[in-house]
Amino acid sequence: MAKTLEQWIEEDVRPVRSKPMSELAESFFFRDPPRPTFADSSFFFAPADGVVLYQEFVEPQDRSIPVKGAAYSLKELTRDPSLDDPAFVVGIFMTFFDVHVNRIPYPGRLSYRLLDPLDTYNHPMLEVEKEILEEMRVAPEKPAYLRYNERMLNRVDSPDLSGPYYILQIADYDVDSIIPFGTKQNEPYVQGDRFSQIRFGSQVDLIIPLRSGLEFVPIQPAGVHVEAGVDPLVRVIRKDTDETLEER
Repeated sequence: MAKTLEQWIEEDVRPVRSKPMSELAESFFFRDPPRPTFADSSFFFAPADGVVLYQEFVEPQDRSIPVKGAAYSLKELTRDPSLDDPAFVVGIFMTFFDVHVNRIPYPGRLSYRLLDPLDTYNHPMLEVEKEILEEMRVAPEKPAYLRYNERMLNRVDSPDLSGPYYILQIADYDVDSIIPFGTKQNEPYVQGDRFSQIRFGSQVDLIIPLRSGLEFVPIQPAGVHVEAGVDPLVRVIRKDTDETLEER
């Protein structure tokens, strides 16, 4: 269930924070707990455990990803020059204390493409994590990692949406391991399916291109902590009938 930042830190982080780093790194970080699965095509569920950094409607060419200190365009974020539609973008920051197994937020066929860092190494995300855990705020001070770091661009083609949406996994500076669980491209997945893992700190962005006849309405505010496959992020509404997809 979605929690406020303060509630998540008090209930989930504080009880384990004093444990030795070796124990946290060897066992706690690699948790993959069983979870209930939800099938409801009127919602996008969270693709990752973590804190919602931002959510914004953006144009592909505009430098409008809303982070402090710099702004990046959707094309820079995805490194996909063919992405020409405006989109709704939700950024989820995964701290060291989050489960790092990612899940499919909306059913469709998954294909993926690994993109190397633009520099010789990934840029650090540690300042963002410190702000979340120590200052309980979510405005990243140095967001260069959004443009430069290694990433996996996952494309999910959905018949219900009449087109694709994207799950962008961004790796931290000490990470060189984004691990898809499946080796085939264009494979069908249902909501809540485990599809990948990023190791040791990272970010996952959900990118939903806008389409006529559909409206995407955010549910969670920035600053809350969500769980992959459990918490709904975006409601999908058909504008022609003014009903959610589940009411068809």
